[in-house]
Amino acid sequence: MNDNKKIPDSLEIMRKFSEVYAQRTGTFFCIDLSVTSVVIEGLAKHKDEYGLPLCPCRHYEDKVKEVSSAYWNCPCVPMRERKECHCMLFLKSSNEFASQGQQISFANIIKDIE
Repeated sequence: MNDNKKIPDSLEIMRKFSEVYAQRTGTFFCIDLSVTSVVIEGLAKHKDEYGLPLCPCRHYEDKVKEVSSAYWNCPCVPMRERKECHCMLFLKSSNEFASQGQQISFANIIKDIE
């Protein structure tokens, strides 16, 4: 890792949020943890840029407007209502891509996003 590159606190905040939310909802991370890492990084970037973790897996014409509507802020409405996560961050155990894991190390995220 480039030592000059500062890792934002939001990355650790979103990592911890993801673990707690998965445990609380009985959902699991993807078997490919690089997917989990990239989604957490995207949430952290949006949290830094817009103040809230807007879903990073969708296209938005106006991200500021989307953040203020709160529909796609993680956990998004489909996740809260039906446990449907478009990003594959939070998966039901019945999903073929679900692991049995609800934790991811900070080191693993850094490795995957570099």
